[in-house]
Amino acid sequence: MKVLKFGGTSVGSVKSILSLKKIVETEARTQPVVVVVSALGGITDKLIGTSQMALNGDDRWREEFDAMVTRHHQMIDTIITDDKKRVDLFNKVDQLFDQLKSIYYGVFLIHDLSEKTQAAIVSYGERLSSNIVASLIKGGIRMNSRDFIRTERKNGKHTLDSELTNRLVREAFRPVCCSATATNKTVAVVPGFISRDRDTGETTNLGRGGSDYTAAIIAAALDAEVLEIWTDVDGFMTADPRVIKTAYTINELSYIEAMELCNFGAKVIYPPTIYPVCVKNIPIKVKNTFNPEHPGTLIKDHIENDQKPIKGISSIKGTTLITVTGLSMVGVIGVNRRIFTTLANKGISVFMVSQASSENSTSIGVRDEDAEAAVEVLNEQFAKEIETGAMFPMHAESGLATIAIVGENMKHTPGIAGKLFGTLGRSGISVIACAQGASETNISFVVDGRFLRKSLNVLHDSFFLSEYKVLNLFICGVGTVGGMLIEQIRSQYEVLMQRNGLKLNVVGIASSKKYILDRDGIDLANYKEQLTNAPLPEQKLGDAIIQMNIFNAVFVDCTASKDIAALYQSFLEHNISVIAANKIAASSDYDAYLRLKKTARDRGVWFRYETNVGAGLPIIGTINDLRNSGDEILKIEAVLSGTLNFIFNEISADVPFSETVRRAKEQGYSEPDPRIDLSGTDVVRKLVILTREAGYQVEQQDVEKHLFVPDEFFKGSVDDFWQQLPALDADFEKRRQQLEAQGKRWRFVATMEHGKTNVALREVDRNHPFYNLEGSNNIVLLTTERYKEYPMQIQGYGAGASVTAAGVFANIMSIANI
Repeated sequence: MKVLKFGGTSVGSVKSILSLKKIVETEARTQPVVVVVSALGGITDKLIGTSQMALNGDDRWREEFDAMVTRHHQMIDTIITDDKKRVDLFNKVDQLFDQLKSIYYGVFLIHDLSEKTQAAIVSYGERLSSNIVASLIKGGIRMNSRDFIRTERKNGKHTLDSELTNRLVREAFRPVCCSATATNKTVAVVPGFISRDRDTGETTNLGRGGSDYTAAIIAAALDAEVLEIWTDVDGFMTADPRVIKTAYTINELSYIEAMELCNFGAKVIYPPTIYPVCVKNIPIKVKNTFNPEHPGTLIKDHIENDQKPIKGISSIKGTTLITVTGLSMVGVIGVNRRIFTTLANKGISVFMVSQASSENSTSIGVRDEDAEAAVEVLNEQFAKEIETGAMFPMHAESGLATIAIVGENMKHTPGIAGKLFGTLGRSGISVIACAQGASETNISFVVDGRFLRKSLNVLHDSFFLSEYKVLNLFICGVGTVGGMLIEQIRSQYEVLMQRNGLKLNVVGIASSKKYILDRDGIDLANYKEQLTNAPLPEQKLGDAIIQMNIFNAVFVDCTASKDIAALYQSFLEHNISVIAANKIAASSDYDAYLRLKKTARDRGVWFRYETNVGAGLPIIGTINDLRNSGDEILKIEAVLSGTLNFIFNEISADVPFSETVRRAKEQGYSEPDPRIDLSGTDVVRKLVILTREAGYQVEQQDVEKHLFVPDEFFKGSVDDFWQQLPALDADFEKRRQQLEAQGKRWRFVATMEHGKTNVALREVDRNHPFYNLEGSNNIVLLTTERYKEYPMQIQGYGAGASVTAAGVFANIMSIANI
């Protein structure tokens, strides 16, 4: 036989309750079935709310009551098609509503709502729904759970009398579904949640969510084949899907894993449900009434071929951590007993405990609503010790969240805790307290509540619970390089997910005036339109990005803005990695450069700027690899300006100097203001960056400059520059002819030798590696201790939006470790 429990959402609408009918009647064709039902969705809350209105003398309780009557009547009118059945059911339901109305009216008149009366009121939800379901299902027989679910009062609470209940359940169900005369078509329908006090006979209940517990009690007592919990989700999820979009259904869980997840906020089933069936080794299936074809989650004793160390992540919001501390606690027996006895007597549940091995402090996790009472009773309990200074007053820290990672295989996998704390640390999340039992099934820890979403996402991603590893990208700059990068990401998006299991989620795009942010990801096909239509921002870009507090965040700077570069330090301090095509930060003040690198290293994030020199060429990375392997960089000779190399390759008898500069601008090699290239500023910055990466301290002003354009050309407007530029053509042509006669060419060369730096226009002959450098290519010669006689040579495209964007893309991929 099977026991099927249907929750409030499963009986809350016409569609769901008709799905329930189909599911139950299909099962009843092959075996006896017991159905346990909750109240219609939302009715229990409505019953409680209406009772409070009546208690407060609010006459609107009648409207709320009438609304409940109407809802049940409409449900019956819609789903019960047999006239006689419908009339009979209306009589039963109206009789129950008459009783309920009388109770409400009594509360309204005398302004008193006892625990006994409240328990009676909330019982009507299940009493009504079970009558409806019993009439709807073919062969349905309604049974009164108060006849066999019995409770006793302990410590001020109603708890199950297991022995008596089990005996009464077997007696009650034997003629219905457990005897030789019982037919497969018989369906016992039981109201969940409701019970009766064994001594007084008063109506009691098993607590909110108690319908699950009712079903488990019956399943265990009757040795059912399986307990099925039908709800509105496909089963247990790896995490809360409202927080983690990539969360998915867990196919199988052990009883212990399910219990741990339930206790820590996974509201799929009521936690006490698991124990009765676990003892009898009866499996639990969690299924979706709205998606009955989905296999759901199977909970059983042992999982075969279970490889994953972590099954799921659960959390509890609204945590307060209370710390009991004092030197008198060290070595004293009974302190913890006093703490927990005091809290238990007050009815306060402690869901996490963390104690230092020195025994001078114990931290306990309680819900925010219990914090004030907990502090009060503990201060009273330890009043004498506090008065003498042997202990300190209780310290309570609220606004926290408790997270648990759960999985029985953790005990077989070394390094889980290390990976957990390392992952959180790299994301800038501090662990306030933690606890792990010897069974190693659950590691629980407390964090600042503001970091709950970020913690859940980064752990879900880190422990491979997500289908894809996610990088959340903020791209600043939508010009030639930024626009090309966005297009490259868009074109590779699906490929990377399928081939590499990597999801590049662009959550922010900024232009010079506006930005758009979307935690779920921006549609890259129409980002330009979104940017155009976006309102002018009220918040600064840096503040908005930090405030998003998103996990695995990477800021990508495709601008040349000094203001944007100034944001890097703050981003790194907030554990946001930075990838910069912008050369300003790495070439500015040396101390600021070192601080950026140190912050990235200390915070466990990345500061990457490979494209600062040579666009997509692996120059900076190669220098770092050489140094990290013990080599020493002695000399660097390089042509680092694709723009200038283009100009000096283009110049000829037919193409004067001024025309080559104009062509460089038109073809996108130069800056919008070509004077930036002609001044050597760009090359100086690149040389400073390479020199620093080579291990030398240098500032831009330390670089010796030998320029080829007179200073007066750099004054005035850009238009003035273009008008004056042809005046240089004659001199350049004369020198060019002399150079050609000598079989030489011009190259603007950056040189570093033992920390000394200079940039100059040099003449190179046919034997020099720079002579045949074509187009806008770059070339770098590295002379090191290992490469003295034959310097290492790196050559290729060193300018252009496409290769620069590709270099930035490669930096992104290196952060993803793909």
